[in-house]
Amino acid sequence: MRTLLELIRIILILGILGALGWAIIGNIYTIDEATENYSWIGAIAIILLLFVLYRNKLQFSGWYKGKGSVKLPKSVSVTLIFSSILLFILPFLLSTLLS
Repeated sequence: MRTLLELIRIILILGILGALGWAIIGNIYTIDEATENYSWIGAIAIILLLFVLYRNKLQFSGWYKGKGSVKLPKSVSVTLIFSSILLFILPFLLSTLLS
């Protein structure tokens, strides 16, 4: 039962925080039509950030208390955060280079 509750919690976290992140970032990509075509890359960046947030903070406050609950290594966290920042910027670079 705890596993089911944790899965529901993960879906709600992804849904609510993902929608909030997209509401903030999505309007920035609508500035240019060429940038809007690559806005899906920004969605991947939001998912990466939510993954890091969940694995490093939110998994420890949930219902499921399994043995495998460990934080991501610092190097992996930094790499994923840097990758998501790059993915946020990439639609602007692609629209500039390809238009």
